[in-house]
Amino acid sequence: MTTRRHLFRRLFSLSGLAFTLTLGAGVAADAEAQAVSNNKVARDLRQVATAPADAVTVPWAKSLGGQRHVKVLINAQSTDASLRALRADILKRGGSVYYNYVSVRALSAMVPVNALGPLAARTDVLSISPNRPVERHASLLQHVTGAGTLLPLALGGSNTSALGLTGAGVGIAVLDSGIDWRHQSTWDTNGRTRVRSAVDIVGISVDSGTKDWIKKSDASDKLKGKLDASAWLLSGLMLPPTSVYPDPYGHGTHVATVAAGAGSYQSPESGGVAPGAGLFDVRVLDENGVGDMADVLAGIDWVVQRSKAANIRVMNLSLGATSVDSYMVDPLARAARSATATGIVVVTSAGNFGKDAAGSKVYGAVSSPGHEPSVITVGASNMKDTVLRGDDTVTTFSSRGPTRGSFVLPSGKRWVDNLIKPDLVAPGNKVVAALGADFTGTAAGWNLLARSHPVLTQVPGATQARTRTLMQLSGTSVAAPVVAGAAALLLQANPGLTPPLVKAILQYTAQPLETASVVEQGTGMLNLEGAVRLAQALRTDLGPALAAGRLTAGQSILAPGRVLPTPSSVYGGRAVPWSRMIFVGGTHLAGGDALFTQWQPVYDPALTWARQTVLRSTVTYAPQSILRPANTVVLSVVENTAPMQPLLTAGVRLYDSLGLNLRAGSSMLLTPVTTLAEQVARGAGLTLRLGFTGGAGSVTAEGTLLSQGFILSEGFILSEGFILSEGFLLSEGFILSEGFILSEGFILSEGFILSEGFILSEGFILSETLRDRTPLGD
Repeated sequence: MTTRRHLFRRLFSLSGLAFTLTLGAGVAADAEAQAVSNNKVARDLRQVATAPADAVTVPWAKSLGGQRHVKVLINAQSTDASLRALRADILKRGGSVYYNYVSVRALSAMVPVNALGPLAARTDVLSISPNRPVERHASLLQHVTGAGTLLPLALGGSNTSALGLTGAGVGIAVLDSGIDWRHQSTWDTNGRTRVRSAVDIVGISVDSGTKDWIKKSDASDKLKGKLDASAWLLSGLMLPPTSVYPDPYGHGTHVATVAAGAGSYQSPESGGVAPGAGLFDVRVLDENGVGDMADVLAGIDWVVQRSKAANIRVMNLSLGATSVDSYMVDPLARAARSATATGIVVVTSAGNFGKDAAGSKVYGAVSSPGHEPSVITVGASNMKDTVLRGDDTVTTFSSRGPTRGSFVLPSGKRWVDNLIKPDLVAPGNKVVAALGADFTGTAAGWNLLARSHPVLTQVPGATQARTRTLMQLSGTSVAAPVVAGAAALLLQANPGLTPPLVKAILQYTAQPLETASVVEQGTGMLNLEGAVRLAQALRTDLGPALAAGRLTAGQSILAPGRVLPTPSSVYGGRAVPWSRMIFVGGTHLAGGDALFTQWQPVYDPALTWARQTVLRSTVTYAPQSILRPANTVVLSVVENTAPMQPLLTAGVRLYDSLGLNLRAGSSMLLTPVTTLAEQVARGAGLTLRLGFTGGAGSVTAEGTLLSQGFILSEGFILSEGFILSEGFLLSEGFILSEGFILSEGFILSEGFILSEGFILSEGFILSETLRDRTPLGD
């Protein structure tokens, strides 16, 4: 016990995220391996740095002048936002600096492999990861989700009130392959596009030289100037570009119109969830649907800096990269966490790796940044082409949790995050939305996806007229924008909601699907009707009150004269019970009326609690000027361990022990959510009497016995309850019973050749072998 307590003290130091990561077994003998043996260097980066030249095929490594160089993302911890000393050191060692990010204290750079060790040894360097590739995760929808009852008649809904919810006034940023702003699905009722602004991060990166392999160059100031929000504010909202092909690949247009498409102008009805929301096109994937982490991070920067001025409240990331690293050091996870801290609801797809080639279920294959605890990670459900929800299931391809990002502890033992994901599921099978095309509107000018897979364009009833073309896609990348649109409706209904509160409402009101467990469906399928009713029962000033320091733990958050709504909804004349559960701390299920009658500190977007860690982000804004209001443009987001503070209040119920079975390999993780929800409805669980408190890298219960699996010692939780239950998820690579395979989060094999499946419909995968890039989704 003493050893583990000392271990966690070292891991979660009070000075911030001062992690000490080690390689574990073995130290390479040759000089090059010694140079990169520092424990802060990611595993796949170490593999490439020491592999024979003929075995290296990844796009982020190249030999220059007989010396291997790698493109990396360097996570930093420094009080100097410019990271001047680190940038100078990179140049001195023969490397180049591409970009210094705002949303996360990190640099994009190119360095020779012999510089990795010295750079990792610096005290201001937290970790070094390769600039991994990312790709896309590739109406009936309105009725199934409940949006149809909220939308006005003019947009295909059934709400006869002129105040029907459409997402109007709320901005959704879509980081993808672009948005065809000429398509009628993006127009408002006056025929003007709702794509408020567009930026081509891929093009800007190419123009700024970040795709080059030039030594001793620092392009960070040049690139930052092109993405600077101050100039954008001076010129007002930029109009969409007039390019011939705003979305040559086609994925981004489909994703954007699933979230906010207005499709009531034709049959079949192809409307998205929030057809009145504004769209912001942030192109981070190229014409083949491929990108890299550096561009995605730059895209997140662009959104974060403009979110206040343009009211961008939602960010959709239907893309991802390998989730090898722990969420605490993974660059995409950190940037997404920073975006959440600034008040943006970040929605991401879980991934499409739910089964292997033999059809066996795979666990632990959630992509990055879906393994980040603060984001809303969405899995895919199958609507079965019916309005009724009773026959809906989780698709077989949808990635399952728990998350498997990891790092190595000082003792040499490997730490695995093991957080419960996804958070919920939404329709993601054969969803119809817009097909992006060029000016001609002919089939020859359709996007690459449509031209390459004509079956996707075979939408029953579609005339495929110019600016009205349709296609259907399947995957969690389609399910994520369903939830992004739902978030926009909630924020229109109640602008005061914080991102964690939006997530909690969506989880609490979700409908559990039969047979699927929490690591398959989260708390259930999206239920917008219930979510809006719950959101409207809460105060509309919560966000401003939090910012002004007027909210305290346990304070009432109910709107004046309101009570909590009945925890069930009606679809097709049939009652649908809510899950009445949310995830807290990454591994806990919680419920009880106190969640929505009292302010819970975990609803603060600047706070992230996951297992033993409690982190707090501090957002710094540019000073007020004549042309720029105060607290408008984000200058930096800095993260440190949080001071001791309440996390949950008295009255919240914890359900850690529900469904726990003592048989080896069986736990709450595999118990159907419907079973858990039935026990919750009967009042099961432990009610906190003294609240739940944590901080400074630790979590304690103030003397309250939380559940049988917790061992408390000097403020640290040393045993995690149901996650490590009698052999379940104890080590990587174990093949469990019933054909379940525990995936290690896409650890690359030698040669770095992986297979990527484009999912046409559930159960049918058209395989396409991709070399030199890691699969992201459908």
